[in-house]
Amino acid sequence: MKIAVPTRNGKVDDHFGHCDHYTIYTVENKQIISREELPSPQGCGCKSGIAADLQQMGVEVMLAGSMGAGALNKLQACGIKVVRGCMGDIESVVNGYLLGFVLDSGIGCAGHGEDHECGNHSHEHECAH
Repeated sequence: MKIAVPTRNGKVDDHFGHCDHYTIYTVENKQIISREELPSPQGCGCKSGIAADLQQMGVEVMLAGSMGAGALNKLQACGIKVVRGCMGDIESVVNGYLLGFVLDSGIGCAGHGEDHECGNHSHEHECAH
């Protein structure tokens, strides 16, 4: 299983679409076996092709701070489970998730509703199904 975390300075970046990079953890038997970084595309997370890129890499889970509805929908459409409300050291968050201590907050990004800057756009970066 692969888990992605929007990252800035070793911590979960609170805004998915504007993070410095994504840290991708490969996990087997609830243990981290490798870690790699994927540079973040510029711009809003729901307008970039990042969801499809993560899907192609085999990412199944996104541990995030917050994100707008557009980005959430894109990730879910790509079969990526999103857990919002994460904060702090990225490796601690991943280990907490693996132990069952990290659950989705259900809280979206304030001001990033359906009709905000990320809401109405074309789906030029569709996911493979």
